[in-house]
Amino acid sequence: MGGSSQRPAYEFVDMNIAGPGAVATAFANQVAYCEAAGAHVTARVCSGIGAVLASEATGELLDRVRGWPGAPLADALPLRVAGGLHALHLSGAANALGPIYRGEPADDAVVIAQVIAAHEAALLPWLDGPPQTNEAGRSANFIAAMLWLADRGLPARFECLEIGSSAGINLMLDRYAYDLGGVRVGPEDAVMRFAPEWHGATPPAQEIAIGSTRGCDVAPVDLTDPAEALRLKAYIWPEHSVRFERMDAAIRAASERKPDLVRATAADFVEAELASPQQPGTTRMLMHSIVWQYVPTDQQARVTAAMEAAGAKATPERPLAWIMVEADRTVHRHKLTVRFWPGGGEEVQLAWSHPHGADVEWLA
Repeated sequence: MGGSSQRPAYEFVDMNIAGPGAVATAFANQVAYCEAAGAHVTARVCSGIGAVLASEATGELLDRVRGWPGAPLADALPLRVAGGLHALHLSGAANALGPIYRGEPADDAVVIAQVIAAHEAALLPWLDGPPQTNEAGRSANFIAAMLWLADRGLPARFECLEIGSSAGINLMLDRYAYDLGGVRVGPEDAVMRFAPEWHGATPPAQEIAIGSTRGCDVAPVDLTDPAEALRLKAYIWPEHSVRFERMDAAIRAASERKPDLVRATAADFVEAELASPQQPGTTRMLMHSIVWQYVPTDQQARVTAAMEAAGAKATPERPLAWIMVEADRTVHRHKLTVRFWPGGGEEVQLAWSHPHGADVEWLA
């Protein structure tokens, strides 16, 4: 994976489209996205669900999905249903799904319709919240951005604040080791090691330290609870076996020492943390990955206003940074961007990044 010439071209789809036809569009878009990402089983599942929705099959779950009141693509509606089906498969509760997940021939729409009808009560709660897509591999982006910020003269000791932390997997980034195009960061006794396929120049080789990590989520997940861990695993696309291994490693790490994770909205958390004292010689840093699309627009505005107000007061001894790994749906890629104060607070794109950390195309 490398330059944009190797990426599939997509027709732009408005994330916020709602109303007639929006559900069908969302499922078709998710199928195309999964196919392009090499997630053929997940594409097959989403395609099968779409076919059931287009049929005359009835039921409470199908009715709720067909009549979705919000924007189904922004709400990741296809992945909510797919996550529920994957959980049934992982738990062994729906053996009929086996051929689909093993890549064997099957009448996908018939199988999925039967499973939905038989397990509707178990599937309905999956519609009630967005996917929890925590992935440890994304933390390589945060580390690369910290190296870049340190190279810009910001204090190399970081106070990391994360919104949408899910289970807090990325809050344990100080326990992981990284090889970023040959630039190595992290402890020798790392819980996990990441070496994303690297394209372009390497990030600056700097000595950095992570002073603290703290995060929030509206529905935080306890990795030490087997039922909650299963829910996270259900959102992992089955093609990505390495992500299951990483999840197991994260569960072991959380069992040894839980991440500092609180239940709060993004706006409430950011406002409260920015109001707390900041140690001199420390860069306070807000970070998030594949989260912003799930944050309500009024909260996005509050977070942005709080960061810009705090940025206006930032000093070289107490700077502020904002690191984001989020989707650019106009090109169906994910980008790593940074804002920092003092320094103008202008958004700088550092890289294109795979959503699960498989590769990074460094631009800075």
